[in-house]
Amino acid sequence: MTRTAEINRDTKETRIELALALEGSGIGTRATGVGFLDHMLDLLARHGRLDLDVVARGDLETGAHHTVEDTGIVFGQALDRALGDRAGITRYGSANVPMDEARASCAIDISGRPYCHFAAELPPGGTGGFDHELAEEFFRAVANASRMTLHIDVETGTNAHHMIEAAFKAFARALRAAVALDPTETGVPSTKGTLTQ
Repeated sequence: MTRTAEINRDTKETRIELALALEGSGIGTRATGVGFLDHMLDLLARHGRLDLDVVARGDLETGAHHTVEDTGIVFGQALDRALGDRAGITRYGSANVPMDEARASCAIDISGRPYCHFAAELPPGGTGGFDHELAEEFFRAVANASRMTLHIDVETGTNAHHMIEAAFKAFARALRAAVALDPTETGVPSTKGTLTQ
């Protein structure tokens, strides 16, 4: 089974081309024009065992908001498409990841019901062209577009880079578990028989 997707999204604010393979090793190119976002996507691909190519051109003269949010939307759409009818997946995943003084936990249900809980006391400011509050915007966009239930809690930390990095790594590890194929699952892991409606 090949679980892949390619999405192109073109708006007046951004143009994004993204290719995703769920069975991967972290290879690919991430070029969004936002250095810190590229770094987080590198972490997502490596720890999620995803092959991920992203090229984004956005209206960065107004800030990184549109580029970050729209990259999250397109990643979520690709994830939704690559998962297909969700037959055979594990469905649930969770991870708790430390990053020096920071620690984040993530729990995922690929449920067909979009919801994002994001709790983090991030210090104000930005890192590498990425305003810290954009972490929540990215994860909310992913959850909505992929139709997953997503809970992320940054439980401790003082360095915003470490805190956001821990959140992305926890998300990647939880996602890796949730999308994994379960050899004991013969259909869609839901009593209602669908995770797409």
